[in-house]
Amino acid sequence: MIDKICDFIMVRIKKEMPDIDEERAEVINYGLQMIIGEIPKLFIMLGIAYILGILKLTILAYIMLLPYKYFVGGVHAKSHLACIITTPSIYCGNILISKSLPIMPSTYTYLAVILVWIFSMIVISIYAPADTEAVPILRKKERKFKKIMSYIIMTLTLLVAIILSNKYIIVSNILIIGCLIHSIFITRPMYKLYHNKYGHEVYAD
Repeated sequence: MIDKICDFIMVRIKKEMPDIDEERAEVINYGLQMIIGEIPKLFIMLGIAYILGILKLTILAYIMLLPYKYFVGGVHAKSHLACIITTPSIYCGNILISKSLPIMPSTYTYLAVILVWIFSMIVISIYAPADTEAVPILRKKERKFKKIMSYIIMTLTLLVAIILSNKYIIVSNILIIGCLIHSIFITRPMYKLYHNKYGHEVYAD
């Protein structure tokens, strides 16, 4: 259904802009699929969160972790069904785990933040911004900007997690686990698992 909607929109775009080549059209079509595909995925995720009684925390997690996810990039599921399954699993799973964790001394929170920060700094330096072959990031300035922003946003998110750990430990846990998950999803093993390729490597030649 989503593919048909995107194809219909592409037909209209090509009529209005006949000078668009096939390569550019594929990029635009992929972007449309990502945008339109987000709508049912978001509603399904929120519906599951409502049933599980974690709707507010899910919305909060989605908003607070979105900046890091945007700049750092990451894998994309090959099908809409896989994407619909993956996203709720990540966010709702994160919250359920965060709620079930026992309340630990603040020292453990600091240790978790330090470990996640070190791991994230390493994978950002190697992989970020993690693009895909469908939507590659080829401009050096854009890649440099997104890499720098990945460092900054990840660090700020973990600092917020430390600040909130005294009174809002669940939210703190969500931010720490969320940063860890998004960092893992830019690594090469995850790209192989999801049958993705880094776009800048595919089009390097």
